[in-house]
Amino acid sequence: MEALDGLEAVEFAQILHPDLILLDVGLPKLDGIEAARRIRKLVPQTKILFVSHELSVEVVQAAFSADASGYVAKMDVGDEVTTAVEAVLRGERLLRPGA
Repeated sequence: MEALDGLEAVEFAQILHPDLILLDVGLPKLDGIEAARRIRKLVPQTKILFVSHELSVEVVQAAFSADASGYVAKMDVGDEVTTAVEAVLRGERLLRPGA
């Protein structure tokens, strides 16, 4: 299921209780960092993997401060997303080299 914005991502998480959510930082209505914070409060067992073009140190740190399980650069998605998802679901924290 795909959310159109950060608020919808939070709503879907609360309803569906997924094992894993892929989030982008640059979501409309509610940015991905704040969406992650809200999701962690509502559904603490859900793991969050950020997949984003935003690679600044400050944003990546903010994602991990929001208790993200991982962060992958969108440019690496084709090669890295499966590996990243598997690692996060195993309980590993992940930061891909592109990020």
